[in-house]
Amino acid sequence: MTFNDLDLIEPILRALKNEGYTNPTPIQEKAIPAVLDRKDVLGCAQTGTGKTAAFVIPILQLLIENKIERKSGAPSVLILSPTRELAIQIGESIEAYGSHTKIRHTVIFGGVSQYSQVMSLRNGVDILVATPGRLKDLMQQGYINLKHVKFFVLDEADRMLDMGFVEDVKRIIARLPEQKQSLFFSATMAPAIKQLADRLLVDPVKVEVTPVSSTADRIEQFVYFVEKKDKLDLLKNLLQDSAIKSVLVFIQMKFKADQLTKSLVKAGITAEAIHGNKSQNRRQEALENFKSGRTRVLVATDIAARGIDVDGLTHVINFDLPNVPETYVHRIGRTGRAGAEGTSLSFCDWSEKPFLTDIQKLIKKNLPIVQDHPFAIKSLGAPVSSGNNVRNSSAQPSRKRSGRSRVFMQV
Repeated sequence: MTFNDLDLIEPILRALKNEGYTNPTPIQEKAIPAVLDRKDVLGCAQTGTGKTAAFVIPILQLLIENKIERKSGAPSVLILSPTRELAIQIGESIEAYGSHTKIRHTVIFGGVSQYSQVMSLRNGVDILVATPGRLKDLMQQGYINLKHVKFFVLDEADRMLDMGFVEDVKRIIARLPEQKQSLFFSATMAPAIKQLADRLLVDPVKVEVTPVSSTADRIEQFVYFVEKKDKLDLLKNLLQDSAIKSVLVFIQMKFKADQLTKSLVKAGITAEAIHGNKSQNRRQEALENFKSGRTRVLVATDIAARGIDVDGLTHVINFDLPNVPETYVHRIGRTGRAGAEGTSLSFCDWSEKPFLTDIQKLIKKNLPIVQDHPFAIKSLGAPVSSGNNVRNSSAQPSRKRSGRSRVFMQV
């Protein structure tokens, strides 16, 4: 199937062609017709599958076909996003797919002056992309009226709840009109997400293109058992491999992200950190440097990394394992996007063994263990079987390497 088969109008098809897009991803193929049919949609798909285009493209078309009047401070479309980075990414998608239309949009988020955002709202926008905090602030100040919203999108709903926005989301939903089309997208579908969807959606079309909480088969995943004190040295050792062209390194704490970045820079590795304590301008600058290849390593906390969409990202490294297994799915979804291959490497120390167990239970697979690295812990658990499941690698796993044995470990 191509985008030409989805009954899209010429201006959008032209924009997609200019972007080099010919074939829709599975979630786009299923969701776009449903949205165009004016159905509520409950979409569940792992990160990197094209969820943003799945709702942006049909919404643009419906706005054009229905000739909805533009009003100052009263958007026709509200797209709610958990993070600034993701909100900006959605705005970029609207700009790209709507480049041959007269649809007007703006993106609002905290951490920056509200002046330009307020001016955009006063001039009138069709689509408003917002994070919950800034949206609530501007609503309280009287700059935003949600009574005319015809289309509501809740994106990355699972992360919205993880970040504690559930009450804000409920208050915002309460301000929306009864008659509207609602689209609900999430990478995972935990019970709390299902409850919110039941409240928000009316007889929704359910679009699920992969098993809930699954990780993409095209992403090679490996684990390194290592003492906490040796993690930095292991990372520097791995980065000696030129095959790791760009790498997103996940770490739990903001101050540790800065410490790790300084250590990498001192070792001659181009690296920058991105986390919630950085100003919005600094975060965007770091992200642009990473996208352009000027920075090889981007060290990020989970909240700051949501919405990072980098073409050709080859590796994700979990310097710290997440204590919430669904977060692992989000993290490694930053690589292997849109059909590309990717590699995920996870460092696991003694204290993180329970996290690894939870992750493997969630994704229903055991991660191959790389044993022959300079800082290996010889045993963190008993092997399920012997002789067939140990991963040997002198530097980092690669699809091009062969003739090495693996051992899966039950942890």
